[in-house]
Amino acid sequence: MIGYLQGTLLDVSPNLVLLDVGGVGYEVHIPLSTYYEVQKAEGGAAAFHVHTHVREDALLLFGFWTQRERRLFEKLISVSGIGPKLAQTVLSGMPPDDLVSALGSRDVRALSSVPGIGKKTAERMVVDLADKVAALAVDAPARPLVTHSDLVLALLSLGYKRSAAEKAIDQVTRESPDGSDADLLRAAMKLLSRV
Repeated sequence: MIGYLQGTLLDVSPNLVLLDVGGVGYEVHIPLSTYYEVQKAEGGAAAFHVHTHVREDALLLFGFWTQRERRLFEKLISVSGIGPKLAQTVLSGMPPDDLVSALGSRDVRALSSVPGIGKKTAERMVVDLADKVAALAVDAPARPLVTHSDLVLALLSLGYKRSAAEKAIDQVTRESPDGSDADLLRAAMKLLSRV
């Protein structure tokens, strides 16, 4: 199993990177929290903590900037009904600190605000993970602010349509011009979930 990769970034999108490791290109699926960190990588060099997911028809690599994110991902996929793609969406839809907090406080409403997570799945997450995530509750440094187009790309990677994503980002940016990227993204997702 592949647990760690370090190399040169050949291509980067909000949910997938192509990483050259010794002349071999690995496609690594990433959540938005990792994408923000990749944007800061200097010289195109990057390293990922990797979860290798083996299926009958595919070998998929899911990469994370921190070991903590990888552990959260692995806890999420241990929940019945949550596969790796949905776990990636959850980590993209909520910053790790907010996810740990929502699970620890058993906040089903916050969890079900993530696209693809209904009330029953959120309840299952709380039952299975509320006591297991306490060790992952630590102070993490804030991510840098991102551009308007990065936020739109983030929503597109979560499955929203471009026109709706652009309108939502425009509206939440007008309402909270000093909001952090995580707050703006969360507000836009909340706005889009009402439509």
